[in-house]
Amino acid sequence: MNKVIILLGPTGVGKTAVSILLAKALDTEIISADSMQIYKGMDIGTAKPSLPELKEVRHHLISILSSSEHFSAGMFRDRAVKIIDELHRRGKIPVVAGGTGLYIKTLTRGLFEGPPADWHLREELLEEEKLFGKNYLYEKLKRLDPVSADKIKPQDTRRIIRALEVSLKGEKTISEFQHSGTTPQNYEFIKIGLLRDRKELYGMIEQRVDKMMEAGLVDEVREILKLTEVEKMRGSADKRKAEDKSFITSQLLNFIPSALSSMQSLGYKEISLYLDGLMSLEDAVKLLKKRTKMYAKRQFTWFKKEPDIRWMDITGIVNAGEILLKIMNEVSPVRKLMPDSKWG
Repeated sequence: MNKVIILLGPTGVGKTAVSILLAKALDTEIISADSMQIYKGMDIGTAKPSLPELKEVRHHLISILSSSEHFSAGMFRDRAVKIIDELHRRGKIPVVAGGTGLYIKTLTRGLFEGPPADWHLREELLEEEKLFGKNYLYEKLKRLDPVSADKIKPQDTRRIIRALEVSLKGEKTISEFQHSGTTPQNYEFIKIGLLRDRKELYGMIEQRVDKMMEAGLVDEVREILKLTEVEKMRGSADKRKAEDKSFITSQLLNFIPSALSSMQSLGYKEISLYLDGLMSLEDAVKLLKKRTKMYAKRQFTWFKKEPDIRWMDITGIVNAGEILLKIMNEVSPVRKLMPDSKWG
């Protein structure tokens, strides 16, 4: 079977630098498995590889869409498979690198083929929630798809709305679609996970956020907001904003229309709250650090469910070359793929 290397792990752990060295050693290319790095202009907040790094090794699925476009896990899989097959035809071993667990699961194990997003229906469901109360949609989901409702928290509006959307638009519920699934391509996946001591990782996350702020994250978010339809949403909500700021906050944080899907990313949501005047910049940065740590924890929880990952504890190692050497020493399938000149 054709081999595919997957380098995964929580945000801030050091995947980017290691993936570049690995790809250079194998004379291959990198496929990004990051759900937000696909957007143009979202460079600082998503910690994209730098321009010199992008020149060192060719990267795929980075900066391919405008910030107003929608992209799904299924779309990622379709594009990634085409790139993987093309690299295999050229005699190269693809390196997939990223921290979006759903993308990696979709690529390696398949994903249900549910109906496409219906943004008009989603807006109608949001109106129902505003009209009938916070738990209305969750109770509705419990009636239509109790299996999915058991797996979704009552406050997770986005997932509740997607599950309702599938139930109302498709012939199956989302749980039935997920059970049927799709069969992944016949690849041999070599999955390598990077992990660090939690205290060390959290410290690196704090430093990373500080560097993002110094690099101009506020200006980046402000520019993206100008390029999307967010100003229209704000304009229509100005009257209500004075009466109910929590409504605006929930719209920005919990459910954003297709034109604003990119703004779901960490950093962009929090800075948007500052730009909306809903909190100070200091509080927005604190919130970003807190949520990034929570996200890293959720990522690791997700990856623990992913089978066949070779976990590498890189606590105390900051040099990407040393991390790659550790991988080659401890992951024999990768070592066997290395040219003799790179190993000896």
